[in-house]
Amino acid sequence: MMGGTIEIPIWLAVLAGIFALIAVLDKLLLPSVRWYFRKRFNRAVERLNTKLQLKIQPFKLTQRKVLIDRLSHDPVIMDAIAKEAAESGTPAEVLAEKAYKYAREIVPHFSAFAYFGFAARVARWLSQSLYRVRVGVLDEEGMANIGPDSTVVFVMNHRSNMDYVLVTYLASERSALSYAVGEWARVWPLQGFIRSMGAYFIRRKSRNPLYRCVLARYVQMATEGGVAQAIFPEGGLSRTGHLGEAKLGLLSYIVKGFNPEGVRDVVFVPVGLNYDRVLEDRVLLAARGAKGKPKFNAGPMAVLGFIRHQIWLRLTGKYHRFGYACVSFGAPVSLKGFLNRTEGALADQIAALGVSLMDDIGKVVPVLPVSLIASIMLKAGSLSKIGVKGAAHRRLQDYAARGVYSHIPREDEDYAVDVGIRMLEMRHILTEADGVYTVSEENREVLEYYANAIAHLG
Repeated sequence: MMGGTIEIPIWLAVLAGIFALIAVLDKLLLPSVRWYFRKRFNRAVERLNTKLQLKIQPFKLTQRKVLIDRLSHDPVIMDAIAKEAAESGTPAEVLAEKAYKYAREIVPHFSAFAYFGFAARVARWLSQSLYRVRVGVLDEEGMANIGPDSTVVFVMNHRSNMDYVLVTYLASERSALSYAVGEWARVWPLQGFIRSMGAYFIRRKSRNPLYRCVLARYVQMATEGGVAQAIFPEGGLSRTGHLGEAKLGLLSYIVKGFNPEGVRDVVFVPVGLNYDRVLEDRVLLAARGAKGKPKFNAGPMAVLGFIRHQIWLRLTGKYHRFGYACVSFGAPVSLKGFLNRTEGALADQIAALGVSLMDDIGKVVPVLPVSLIASIMLKAGSLSKIGVKGAAHRRLQDYAARGVYSHIPREDEDYAVDVGIRMLEMRHILTEADGVYTVSEENREVLEYYANAIAHLG
């Protein structure tokens, strides 16, 4: 009957009311709220940019969903999908879905609050808690002369996972850096936090052509957008302590997407890092495994055990920081200038760029007390303290004559030698008997690891 009464359960009526309220908020109120907070956020970024040498670019602030859509529908990606579909017979729709998945995996979600309000402060606290942090060489004039339209890319040697933390802390007064992060960080809840810092995830070992195309286009879009980046040309942590050769993946993406005739230049800033103690040194040495294959044995329990031990040392008043950590910033390198003075095919220019940048990085790797003493003792085998000091003095004089930066604590060479010896003695890498210091054969490879950090300096 048309005029009858329809009864519905009370829970259904409540549920319908909730959905109706959500619809009203979404259409009327939430856009205004989002607009209000977005306006306040933009003002905060504008104030922050007045303090930063390398400004936060609009590309970095674009909503993640918008960037994912732009990337997955980029003409280059669409061409790659069409080509692979024709070659493999896979439906283009399936490949487009894969490309979208890759874009979601790669694209970060930068938060200025997470970066400057939390991450930079945590990085500073952690760096200063673990090390005596020092800045070695810093080309202030070169940094000041970088054009405002340039994209700055910091290129660094990779000694430790602390590199991310240390450089984030030291560079936070200049800019917010976007890192390329390996798959090790794609774990909950770390993944979301790292994305909010502007880092993008990469599958270092993937050879999938479509994936590499999506990754290349993201790197090129970020570079075109002026995003300040930090990359490790070696591709991974050094397992021997030696400075490695450049892997050309990310560098090639940047160069291939670069327009030498355009307004925006790309400027590489070489960064050299060194530590008196690398937290993962023994793990990295063990990771060399048979035939040099990586074989990491530092599981969660080992990490927790290390943290528990450090807390215990603090509680008992026996904690000592792990010596010095030093970072040097070399002279900026213009990509336009490099390509103009380098002949050959583009592939040859990219290879030459990789060699040149690694050479520039090597020149600014600082000499620290432990590396200095390790290189001396590795050659001598055993020496008295007077012998060590004499060898250290000659070595430091040679470095100074060649323009190599050595961090000498308190500007006192004797104290620097004492610091290096004490650090190595505490770890049983050197032993002392009757005033003579001898290399522990059991820990010789650890000594070699620290000596290798400056082996390229001669």
